[in-house]
Amino acid sequence: MFQRDLRGTRPPFTAPRPALVPVGASLLLVLFVLAGCGQSQGGYQYNWGILWDSLFGLNQRILAGLFLTVVISIISQVIGVILGVFAAIGRLSRHRSLRSIAGVYIWIFRGTPLLVQLAFVFYGLGVAGIYRWPELTVGPLTVIGAVQAGIFTLGINEGAYMAEIVRAGIISIDPGQMEAAKSLGMTYGKAMRRIVLPQAARVIVPPLGNEFNNMLKTTSLLVILAVPELFVTFEQLNGSGPTSFHPIELFLAAAIWYLLLTTIWGLIQGYIERRLAKGAPGATGGGGPSFRERMFGLRSSGPQDVSLVSGGR
Repeated sequence: MFQRDLRGTRPPFTAPRPALVPVGASLLLVLFVLAGCGQSQGGYQYNWGILWDSLFGLNQRILAGLFLTVVISIISQVIGVILGVFAAIGRLSRHRSLRSIAGVYIWIFRGTPLLVQLAFVFYGLGVAGIYRWPELTVGPLTVIGAVQAGIFTLGINEGAYMAEIVRAGIISIDPGQMEAAKSLGMTYGKAMRRIVLPQAARVIVPPLGNEFNNMLKTTSLLVILAVPELFVTFEQLNGSGPTSFHPIELFLAAAIWYLLLTTIWGLIQGYIERRLAKGAPGATGGGGPSFRERMFGLRSSGPQDVSLVSGGR
């Protein structure tokens, strides 16, 4: 009878074993060593100097692509956060028209592929003559139309996801906070800005950080617009010049650059989460996941603050 009861229950969630990470890393290293020592059936000639130069050679094209990737990610994420806040407030509005507008916006941009959105905004609007994305000059900088269209599309797409994140953060706050603010004479906007959103930030920031992590990688989809960001730069290096037709070395270098960007952001995100969690009710330990936990998913066995756990899309 006791055994039957155990079979009918779902086993509790267990954290991944710490040994799995070094074992996986070791297997990956062995695969790279075997690839470097052997020759494929097609006679592919490895040139690991290309990988080394792509990482440490300070190639100006790669650095320019890296810089453009970061800039596009930051601007697009800022646009997404702003749109997300307004869309979330619209979803929570008492006015049916505002709720409908926000709902349709979220429905469209969460329900269609980002690649399709990019092609429609840049090529579709341009061919139809609605907007041809002319070059924009900002001081000494000239922003080409493809970059503008990419930032615009990434921003409005991100806004649809941020709307649900912000809405969840606002809902997590006790409604009495808003009522108390209104009793003090605050308007809805002032109460939201000074009372509700600052408290909701602790819930919003972890998934917001994950969204920006995803944004750094999503910029690679701008290949469809030929924006010279990091991935397109490596694709061009693989297509012509002395490094042509070395996809293993070049795209491995691209992956390492992306991994470096997301790792650095992971450190920044962890610091922000720990600062926000200080003094919060129910916060444990240092107030947030450590670097080891964030990078490799190695959680401690103790209780965890569920508000700091955030997932991807």
